[in-house]
Amino acid sequence: MSFVGTKMVGTSEELKTLLNQIMGDNRCFFLRWPHKVSGLCRELPKDFPSPEGQVFNGDRELRWQAQGQGYSVLALSSTDDITGFEPIDSETEWVTCDREAQVYPSTETRFPKGLAANGIDIGQRYFQDKQTATVHFVALVKR
Repeated sequence: MSFVGTKMVGTSEELKTLLNQIMGDNRCFFLRWPHKVSGLCRELPKDFPSPEGQVFNGDRELRWQAQGQGYSVLALSSTDDITGFEPIDSETEWVTCDREAQVYPSTETRFPKGLAANGIDIGQRYFQDKQTATVHFVALVKR
């Protein structure tokens, strides 16, 4: 059964610890600042933390966003509940559907500095409400 949940963490160190505990080593990052993005990367960039970002592997994705003095974290998991996260809606049964995805080439003009894919192959996972078939989230998946 799939899982969608949230959690608040108080500091960037708590966020880093959470990312390491839940995601393991086989993961990819994509971080966002108001003036730049990291592109896809295998290691946590040195200028972490970012106000927003995501880390993903083949089973789950964690997204964070700065909120007050801490961070709001969203978990999207295709395999199981994640300890410490509260389901966003205990009544919703989530189903997933995997799709192909492509990274924009470095020559794409809508991104002034291009986006680095660093040889990372990705896909997408749709999180749908089983009852209504409405897609609520689209997560990245490392292939």
